[in-house]
Amino acid sequence: MRKEKETLPGPTPELPIVVLDALRPTTQRMVINRRGSMVWEVGSRWGHYAVKVGHPVEATADWPAQPWTALAPAREGAVLLRLGVHDIAYGEWEQGTWNFQPWHQGPDLYRLWERCRQKDSPTTPDTSEALECAEALAELHAKGWAHGDVQPAHFIIGPERTHLIDLALAHGGGHVPEGYDFPFRGCLVHYEAPEIARSVLDTGEAEPTQAADVYALGASLLISATGWRAVEYPDDARRPVQREAVANGRRRPVKIPGELGELVDAMLSHAPGDRPTIYEVVKGLS
Repeated sequence: MRKEKETLPGPTPELPIVVLDALRPTTQRMVINRRGSMVWEVGSRWGHYAVKVGHPVEATADWPAQPWTALAPAREGAVLLRLGVHDIAYGEWEQGTWNFQPWHQGPDLYRLWERCRQKDSPTTPDTSEALECAEALAELHAKGWAHGDVQPAHFIIGPERTHLIDLALAHGGGHVPEGYDFPFRGCLVHYEAPEIARSVLDTGEAEPTQAADVYALGASLLISATGWRAVEYPDDARRPVQREAVANGRRRPVKIPGELGELVDAMLSHAPGDRPTIYEVVKGLS
């Protein structure tokens, strides 16, 4: 469903009892264990699931406390229900919330385009795969939502269709239960639009928009095809420094050949109104 296994040091966590009771796993494999978030691939007699479990992140010398990570799985579950996704559930456990949802098999966009990033590779990005990613985002936008966290790892290119996953930060398309909601404070800065970065710097919060999603898709296509971030800043820069570079438009040139490169360049326009809509992106890739 996503990247290779990521784990923090220490003993391997176990699935909450409430999830074990609900799914009665026949197989289970931890896929991710990182700050505030755990993901398992679970098989049961009822189906094949991704199980997400959240818990709060305590403050450190380098990071402020992040209580929202405990609520993210339930918030995503509520969004998925609003979108009409079947075979999901969400709830609470002693340290936060959880959800389970259908597992989507396949590589993510960054892994799929690894061949394009190899030195002296003659392989160029497959426009049809870029189109599938754009169509997945367009489907979400058509339902009134902005994703808020578009990045290459969230496009899973399956054998039949491409899935856009990780909707915990989505906004705009329907009500989210108040007890599971939390303010949007930005996402992975590599894919933040300039207006999102500026708002987070100025106020600590922002409003996800469809125009910002288009920017993030452009940044995702660029880094997947070339290995380069859309905006230049030191690899070890702290997040405020990264956001200043993004907000100030310190953008690298797009070095993707052909019409795809021209389209990505437009998607990365500094002003939201200068970017194509996702429907125009789909048309341009068709």
